[in-house]
Amino acid sequence: MVSASFADRPLKTLVLFDMDNTLTPARQKASLETMQLLRLLRKKAVIGVVGGSDFVKVSEQLSVAGSTVLEEFDYTFAENGLTAYKMGQSLPSQSFINFLGEERYKKLVNFILHYIADLDIPIKRGTFVEFRRGMINVTPLGRNATTAERHEFEAYDKQYGIRTAFVKVLEEKFPDYGLTFSIGGQISFDVFPTGWDKTYCLRHVEDEQFDEIHFFGDKTHKGGNDHEIYSDSRTIGHSVTSPADTIRVVKELFFLD
Repeated sequence: MVSASFADRPLKTLVLFDMDNTLTPARQKASLETMQLLRLLRKKAVIGVVGGSDFVKVSEQLSVAGSTVLEEFDYTFAENGLTAYKMGQSLPSQSFINFLGEERYKKLVNFILHYIADLDIPIKRGTFVEFRRGMINVTPLGRNATTAERHEFEAYDKQYGIRTAFVKVLEEKFPDYGLTFSIGGQISFDVFPTGWDKTYCLRHVEDEQFDEIHFFGDKTHKGGNDHEIYSDSRTIGHSVTSPADTIRVVKELFFLD
């Protein structure tokens, strides 16, 4: 039985969206067209966003034309749901550092930074390891890169498999840490406790007993950071290639004009 919070929705359905390359261009704001479609969908079903980024980044990209992400979505899941909101109210959170401990964390980060220092790639910028509540995000290029530099690295990485090779080394070096390494976006990969992928957010919605949970994402292939929730038995997965593709599929699926 879906709670009174969502009694006004004709469909007892939850529709969850990845953020980068699903609702927004990578690290950019959602378009007004996308947000207007989500508002139409929200009249029919419950909607939520689940991103690997922290709440500040999710908020920046999905707060459009004077409204906030918490106003636009019924559920907002940052860092895969480790920071979570329902109808604008915060839900219980968890932390990566509590799971791993300072000593193990330090050993992991030291190894990552040494590996990047020795890595011969065309350019490097700054912020190679970003610490978040539920994970660390690692990029050989550095998160301070410009949009153009991100595109260049993405093409370079597709040719030479820099991130794939990096992940393989970490899996071999830290097999007993209980960690998952997941490639996502253009330039980085996430490191988080196994089971703390995007399926983590589903524990926050169990009590609603939705008839269906749909998920839209672009990195749905094995190894991509949408794969686990996309292929989970509790969800109906939709693989998309861009915000425009998401709009097309949502319109078709939910009969929206």
